[in-house]
Amino acid sequence: MSDPIETSTSSSNSAKEPSPNPLSLLHPRREPFEHGLLPIPKLVFTDPTQSLIPLKQSLLSSSDTTRRVDSACLSESLQISLDHARLVLDTLASVLHSDSDPLVSSKPDDIDSVAADVHDLLLFLYIQSYKKLLPRTHKDSAAVADVWPSTSAFDGYLSALSPLQLVRSNSRRLMPSQADEEAHQLSYLQKHLANILSLLAEPVEGDGEESLVLTMERFEHLGFLIQFDDKGSGGTQLSQHAPFFANSDPDMPAVPVPAAQVHDWLLQNIASSLEHISERASLKENGPAGASDQDVAMADACTTSIKASPSARGSSFIEGISKSSLVKQASDLKGSSVKVLNCHDSVIYILAPLRYATIYGCSDTTIVIGAVGKAVRVEHCERVHVITAAKRICIANCRECVFFLGVNQRPLIVGDNHKLQVAPYNTFYAQLEEHMNDVGVEATINRWDEPLTLGVVDPHDSLSHPAGVSDVQAESAIRLDPDQFTNFLIPDWFGGESSGSTKGNPFPLPDVYLMAQQRNQKNLGEIKKLLREAPLEENRKRELSSALHVYFKDWLYASGNVRQLYCLQGD
Repeated sequence: MSDPIETSTSSSNSAKEPSPNPLSLLHPRREPFEHGLLPIPKLVFTDPTQSLIPLKQSLLSSSDTTRRVDSACLSESLQISLDHARLVLDTLASVLHSDSDPLVSSKPDDIDSVAADVHDLLLFLYIQSYKKLLPRTHKDSAAVADVWPSTSAFDGYLSALSPLQLVRSNSRRLMPSQADEEAHQLSYLQKHLANILSLLAEPVEGDGEESLVLTMERFEHLGFLIQFDDKGSGGTQLSQHAPFFANSDPDMPAVPVPAAQVHDWLLQNIASSLEHISERASLKENGPAGASDQDVAMADACTTSIKASPSARGSSFIEGISKSSLVKQASDLKGSSVKVLNCHDSVIYILAPLRYATIYGCSDTTIVIGAVGKAVRVEHCERVHVITAAKRICIANCRECVFFLGVNQRPLIVGDNHKLQVAPYNTFYAQLEEHMNDVGVEATINRWDEPLTLGVVDPHDSLSHPAGVSDVQAESAIRLDPDQFTNFLIPDWFGGESSGSTKGNPFPLPDVYLMAQQRNQKNLGEIKKLLREAPLEENRKRELSSALHVYFKDWLYASGNVRQLYCLQGD
């Protein structure tokens, strides 16, 4: 299908086009690309425009005057299951650019009654055709191919690596940088911009380049994919950066603008941003060694390695922590998103209210993330324990991990996973309930044991997939044995300096876990009583106490928990 914008822009590059503001660069919104892609084959269209323009007409005709679509309508239109349609709406809600949209603040049971705006939904469906940026080829792939039990055809190079191997071989440098990914997303938008605008534009009388126009209201929907400020959601409206809408009278509807004019202006801004990224990369390559290196050196001592990359706009990075404990509160973090990358054999506490959190390439680590109001994504991790209170969590390509969850939506499990376990939330800290209220996580709803599992093939992976595997069902997670369920204690490092009202786990425990917990506590009490009342002479009691301490010390070293004691002493 030929696109009316694409064919008309060649003649509209006139001198009157406004030039982009060099002080305000256009950026892709990373959230839809990082948290908004669903590996559901029926959502990935070979020709998105040819499929979505008829879908747009169908959805508009079946929706009411509010132009909002519920899951039943979406299920019928796309021929997907009702569960998958609800997942689409729920995922869209987690990556929307405007917190004022009622879908963002809707309760889990109210999503269908609130429904999704047709135009936001169309943009969400369009980017399901996005292909993720591939990692660079490893110069010695044979050296790392024996770590996993087998190389996965679905995940390509990264699945052939244990997170432990990633850290120790320093092959993190083979992974795309934040700047690489941003450039890749901008290039995708550059290529597909005409088609994207055609989904938002309205036809007008006449032929030629002005046959499609964009109202200011439709233009604002582009904020789902792009932004100019550093704040993301809650920042300046997108239209205020556009010269054709910036000075509009708020009491008067702005005059619609030819879609071709919007297209040319956005292309100029994208080109400027890509040039800026290229210049920064060139400066980094030609500058002093290590001057702007985004990788953090590994450390075996109790040190902290946390940094905030300017290119990530509002994200904090915790990267390369090894054999350490790290504690971060809200005041220590930049922005409302955190990425924990390539950490090994450590305990990491992020006790803060967040919008998004990503855990990638970690191994043998316990990670506690306070409260996350949008989405958590855990990917390519091995033998990791994740403890979080969140609205949503997605788990992809992980092995032998345990997730202690307080989640309001069903955990989403995708990709090539093995031996995953889920359990109810098992900890607290003084400000937890306050942080949960800040980001909208409800303690009365916990769907930790209702995982939704999709296929192992990720259609957003740029690698080719072998024939016959598209219908392979991913491995789901099993419930943790209640006898193995224990409370996780977060030490009070700050004593009286931290105020908060939370005195216990805010998520009610299921009866079977509560009974197991009470049984363990009772057994411990009985053992303590037996030891206290044992008819032993004082020297025998001292010998017994000494033996217990030795066994406890051996357990601390064997389990890795000794590092917490060392780091607490250091604090």
